[in-house]
Amino acid sequence: MNKFQAEKPATTSEDPSFSQAGSNAAQSAHQPPAPNLRGDYSHVHDDYTVDQEWEKYSDAEHALWRELYQRQSAILPGKAADDFIANLARMDAANAIPRFDKISEQLFAATGWRLVAVPGLVPDDAFFDHLANRRFPVTVWLRKPEEIDYLVEPDIFHDFFGHVPMLFDPVFADYLAAYGAKGPEAIRHGALKQLARLYWYMVEFGLIKTTDGLRAYGAGMLSSKSETLYCLSDPKPNRIGFALERVMRTDYKIDDFQKTYFVLESYEQLFEATSQDFEGLYARLAALPVIPPSGVLASDRVYHFGNEGYAFDGTN
Repeated sequence: MNKFQAEKPATTSEDPSFSQAGSNAAQSAHQPPAPNLRGDYSHVHDDYTVDQEWEKYSDAEHALWRELYQRQSAILPGKAADDFIANLARMDAANAIPRFDKISEQLFAATGWRLVAVPGLVPDDAFFDHLANRRFPVTVWLRKPEEIDYLVEPDIFHDFFGHVPMLFDPVFADYLAAYGAKGPEAIRHGALKQLARLYWYMVEFGLIKTTDGLRAYGAGMLSSKSETLYCLSDPKPNRIGFALERVMRTDYKIDDFQKTYFVLESYEQLFEATSQDFEGLYARLAALPVIPPSGVLASDRVYHFGNEGYAFDGTN
């Protein structure tokens, strides 16, 4: 099971108690994080950042980081996108919890992004503002040894190992900044749910078509051993070609492996789709039915029709 999963009845993103791990986009607009979140919010700055205080990480935490890093990186060849693997290697972060300031120097030189330390999930407006200004929020705390295979909230391993390699890709980096800039408009239109689906499916759980077959680039899967293996080889989930409106209409599970993965032709495809005006898009989406996580439309480009997939016509 990965960090988005739990041994409890499956729920969907419609669950009002849900605070989306890793994106914040499904939280209620302008609300502070829930009081039961794990991070220490007592010393946050106005933008919800904190100091990393790297020197306070223990030897045991660095050892756990090495274990997580080595275990996950070992399964990436042939499953993760080549650029993800190359960018992970260039950071040279296998032996200890990374210093955000050092990685930010590399990242800024490559794509103009920096890392900022946060205590955990942050409010929507702060999250979108960071992304729009090329600041990626990374949680400062690391999971416990007993949580190596399951974690409710995003920790530093998920945020860094899963997300930061893709920030070195110029096109994907531009896409994520454009996504952040869409946040205030989504808040005004009451469309956070639709925008959250785009992040969930295309940042956390995205696949890309390559000359060698489908490869994973999403942070939610590539920071999870079990879902890295599941997303490409298991017959259960649908694998469907990316289409912006389709993604933003599709509900998702937050406590189980994904029922559908969307496949990009290229990162340029994602950036170009996000460059359009979303005001009219939100109006169209409001008039269309939500597609269930396992639903498959007649208009879909289907790479694989999953064992749990079913034809959805908007009525069943």
